[in-house]
Amino acid sequence: MDDSHAYESVLFLARECFVYKVPPRASAAGYKAGEWGDMGAFLWKGRLRIIEKGGNCQIRLEDGSTGELFALCPYDLSGTSVEPVLDSSRYFVLRIESPDPSGNKRRAYIGMGFQDRSESFDFNVALQDWTKCVPGGLK
Repeated sequence: MDDSHAYESVLFLARECFVYKVPPRASAAGYKAGEWGDMGAFLWKGRLRIIEKGGNCQIRLEDGSTGELFALCPYDLSGTSVEPVLDSSRYFVLRIESPDPSGNKRRAYIGMGFQDRSESFDFNVALQDWTKCVPGGLK
């Protein structure tokens, strides 16, 4: 069965998340949200959904009113597409992807955060639950 006929499941929904510009990583240890500047000066605010379809998982950042896609983060088992920051449980760095005109994937890193710590926890749990259900995932 091809992906166009697969069921789509919403694994997590946050009505509000924030996107930030991420400076280059200062150390190999990881990113720190405190280095992103004024947290009130976010680039974008909208809805976040984790979607599972056809055995694939993706994090979609969408306009809360129209559903228009702002950014797409394909989630993979390697752990490189979503990275928690070192200094907060509410913020992450997402590797977003979009195809360029030649068909190659362009990648960028953005900061993403939640206002409420419980949403951050639920976001993490949804990704971990999906990972446990996928062949080759965590057991």
